[in-house]
Amino acid sequence: MDSLTREQIMQMEDRLRTAMLSSDVAALNELLSPELIFTNHLGQVLGKDDDLGAYRSGMLRVANLDPAEQQVRVWVDIAVVTVRMQLSGTYGGAPANGDFRFTRVWARSPQKTWQVVAAHAGLIAS
Repeated sequence: MDSLTREQIMQMEDRLRTAMLSSDVAALNELLSPELIFTNHLGQVLGKDDDLGAYRSGMLRVANLDPAEQQVRVWVDIAVVTVRMQLSGTYGGAPANGDFRFTRVWARSPQKTWQVVAAHAGLIAS
């Protein structure tokens, strides 16, 4: 694995986390592919518009994201990341806290930028 590409993906993960924490819809729009497929911890399949809409409307507010146990694997123009996150925030005004495992697939776009094309979130049972 190219260590430079691995470092780029880790930087993109940090940008994504920062955008989620600040509800930065413009940054999220850049980081998420138009073809995004996101399966949340409830098994619901969402697209980019669904995800951006939750941040834009204030339905989803992320107060804290503490990453741990991050692994990155890179194959030319595809990268897979798995990371454990302690998440706290609100969804629809109700507390949304927990220990989650996220898996994201990053792909290099035709413009040579990295974007998330697929993601999955799972709640880690205590």
